[in-house]
Amino acid sequence: MTIESMKAASFNDAFFEDWQKKAAASLKGKPIESLYTNTYEDIMLKPLYTKEDFPDQLAGALPGEPGYRRGIHPFGYQSESWHISNRLFYKDLTELKEKMDSALAKGQNAISFEVKPDLFLDPRGLAEFFASYKNDYPLSLNAGLLQTQLLASLSVATKVAGDSNKVSGIVAADPVAEASLNGGLPKEEKEFFAEWAKVLEEADQQLPQLKTVLANTVPYHDSGASAVQELAAGISTGVYLLQQLLDQGWELKKALSKFVFHFAIGSNFFMETAKLRAARILWSKIAEAYGAEPGDQKMVLSAETSRYTKTIFDPYVNMLRTGNEAFAAVLGGIQYLHTGSFEEATGTVSAFSERVARNTQLVLKSEAHLEKVADPAGGSWYIESLTNELAEKAWNLFLELDGMGGIYEALRSGWLQEQIAKTADAREQDVFKRKKSIIGTNVYANLSEAVSQPLVKDRKSQYFGGTLADSVRMIESGDSLLKRLEEIEQSFTPLESKRLSQPFEKLRFRANGLEKMGQRPVVGLICLDQLKKHKPRADFISGLLSAGGIHALRSDEIHTVQEALEFINASSAKQFVICGDQTSYNTFGPELALEIKKEYDVKLYLAGIPEERESEWNIAGIQDFLHVRSNAYQSLSSILQEMEAGTNAKA
Repeated sequence: MTIESMKAASFNDAFFEDWQKKAAASLKGKPIESLYTNTYEDIMLKPLYTKEDFPDQLAGALPGEPGYRRGIHPFGYQSESWHISNRLFYKDLTELKEKMDSALAKGQNAISFEVKPDLFLDPRGLAEFFASYKNDYPLSLNAGLLQTQLLASLSVATKVAGDSNKVSGIVAADPVAEASLNGGLPKEEKEFFAEWAKVLEEADQQLPQLKTVLANTVPYHDSGASAVQELAAGISTGVYLLQQLLDQGWELKKALSKFVFHFAIGSNFFMETAKLRAARILWSKIAEAYGAEPGDQKMVLSAETSRYTKTIFDPYVNMLRTGNEAFAAVLGGIQYLHTGSFEEATGTVSAFSERVARNTQLVLKSEAHLEKVADPAGGSWYIESLTNELAEKAWNLFLELDGMGGIYEALRSGWLQEQIAKTADAREQDVFKRKKSIIGTNVYANLSEAVSQPLVKDRKSQYFGGTLADSVRMIESGDSLLKRLEEIEQSFTPLESKRLSQPFEKLRFRANGLEKMGQRPVVGLICLDQLKKHKPRADFISGLLSAGGIHALRSDEIHTVQEALEFINASSAKQFVICGDQTSYNTFGPELALEIKKEYDVKLYLAGIPEERESEWNIAGIQDFLHVRSNAYQSLSSILQEMEAGTNAKA
């Protein structure tokens, strides 16, 4: 074919119906519906999206235009790139200063660290820390219930560094998110927010460019919430806090200028990108309903990679998870981003893991060139459709929360916790049944990996009272702000932060405990007939057992009942799994299990489900059938419990 003929060639129009016919042929009898997937957000994902899924009214939407689906800047990150704001972890102020100087020299461009009470043992030193950077970097600090004292240290610092108008970024708090974790506010609701609004007013006078109001959805995400629940909680929090400020006499424009929304970014790449886009749409509509001008309807977004998705075992896989989540956050249009270290699930960090976390963002900027394109996800039929569905469902849930009196009332009644718990349970069940794979944890576990059980840190419900002016005076006089530390009493059941991999990690640590007591957790595999007949199921069972920290001891090829009995006799195991194909099961039959139970006091399992005589296998003493639809967690927990009982009996 010549170039001229290629140029003149035309192609037939492709229609969805044509694709359906081709897909149906490749499915070989399976229904086309098998390609559809329902999500935890109750959104049915289609296998193919077309321009019919893209609303006509969005066809001309551009970045920076009202609605802000495609971002708050017309030129995307070309006009203002996102801030690399990884939170640094430290023992004391000296270490924090060293680590911050190093991070800023190596690419981080925002001051961000874990805010904890120990900082206020030396509040003057903290002020000197802030002053040393001469307002050259924006701040990105979730101050929590330490906001007043943190703002006071910053206020003192500006007297040294000068030009308080140059102080920018975030030193913000979300009292509702803190209450969701602590089980209540430090004081009576009206009293607390009256004091809080006064502190923010003083801060605005001294540090006018600083954002001080946070709508933080991380506690909901870390408790297992869906994207819809996160969005509804975030928008409802924004409305609740905005109304608190308006009730205290704030002007709408000034109040909106103080807001930042903070999201955790999970593993469902496109869902997380759409979540951030939907958040901007929802907040724009909320602000519009309050009467805000288009320029004041913009949502400033901060994000962090999810702790919920990270694992203790096989931690290097966390690098991939973090990279995926950071990519989704940037496509979603964030302004501040924290990428967690691959060791964060263990509660430790190293210079290497912090470097990898920081470089993840540098690679996205400099090598993936994500800051060079305005809204690279814009126009994707899939993402745009997903954005719309999320926005609609989240809006309906927001209205439901609003009808209850707002998010704080929904938390106080326990309703929101119950809804999130249902979603978390659905996620957990999928992990238990291994419908959802967690690499290195519930699938492909490495039993040679040595990992210490992390120390569990109790979350203390603490609050620093007082006004901003009082805290400034205490810092200037050299007093410790810890004098104001107060305990918070629970008035409702708090949210439970967790990680999705924790149940399987607990199994592994139980197995490690048996090892330390001198009992190697081993299950014998009775491999029937030739290798090619038993290997698929034997491999499956070995992988299943490893997820619980249990070793598989395989027999040689078993051709007779006597050979099976000899293998059991030579083994120290007390649990055995019979592995073979359906032909082997029909040949040996339940008689094999009967003979084994007659000779030995052991627990027997069968790999897969036999096509025939299932009830006879049960009668013969098979404890459980282990297959792809089994509840892997339940089966492994039961096996470990039997091993632990045997160890205790010996003791």
